[in-house]
Amino acid sequence: MMHIRPVSDLRNKFPDIEKVVQAGDPVYLTKNGYGTMVVLSIETYSKLVEHEDYIMDVADEVAASTDKRLTHDQVFGKLRKKINA
Repeated sequence: MMHIRPVSDLRNKFPDIEKVVQAGDPVYLTKNGYGTMVVLSIETYSKLVEHEDYIMDVADEVAASTDKRLTHDQVFGKLRKKINA
């Protein structure tokens, strides 16, 4: 179920929002009728970024193990060739 609340509820009804978030659902906050942010539990957020954190850790390990560095043009030039081929 989608939970959409005005941003003022974050201040005025925090316990209600906290219950929804702790149940694992995001709460979408609006300001003047437009979406402004999403509130997630730490556990849910961690699951979302887990893969990216792992990729960054691998990239750090590779960078530490070699002195080879590529420029932006070298990396994206190779990707563009693959995409356009």
